[in-house]
Amino acid sequence: MFRSSRSSLEFANRHDAGKALAERLKEFAGRNDVVVLALPRGGVPVAYEVARSLDAPLDVFVVRKLGVPGHEELAMGAIASGDVRVLNQDVLTWYGLSESDVDAVSRVEKDELERREAMYRGARPLTPIESRTVILIDDGLATGSTMRAAVEAVRRLNPARIVVAVPVGAQDTCDQLRKTADEAICLLTPASFSAVGQWYLDFSQTTDDEVRHLLASAAPHRA
Repeated sequence: MFRSSRSSLEFANRHDAGKALAERLKEFAGRNDVVVLALPRGGVPVAYEVARSLDAPLDVFVVRKLGVPGHEELAMGAIASGDVRVLNQDVLTWYGLSESDVDAVSRVEKDELERREAMYRGARPLTPIESRTVILIDDGLATGSTMRAAVEAVRRLNPARIVVAVPVGAQDTCDQLRKTADEAICLLTPASFSAVGQWYLDFSQTTDDEVRHLLASAAPHRA
């Protein structure tokens, strides 16, 4: 099911967005078959508030955007744990990018993906998700490449259900994710959407230290 509504058009910050998102996810509260996975770094503060409200375990699922060379903010795809790679063929065609171009960016981002997994999780394995409902959370969806990569990677771990939940996203992207995930919940799908950050009063970068702190604070629930 796809849902979209909210009276306010802006969130104060990611924690505020997480609290608002948690209200829409009440049906998952208090269940022992639910796991909240955040896409770091920006998705972690949002997911922290959701996991705390639902009394569910919180973990990170690392995904890296593949930026177009020379236009790194534009995603041509994404990679995720488990050697999953999702590509945006429209972007590749428009910019005339070759397989070698994609491979070069992928190698760099794979190194960063592995670095972040070690930094955030250390030697601890991913929280078990087999036969459980997984709620995948980010701070917003633009092209959706990273989220689609996350969904594909999580599918390989045999969850019972995958729910994508974000505070804000482009309408087309949220619609596409309805076909990829079992459910997609976007609180805001503005007609004038151009970037996730425009819907936050404070969209300052989430740091690695903040990610580690929030994961440590949620550690008791992980057990």
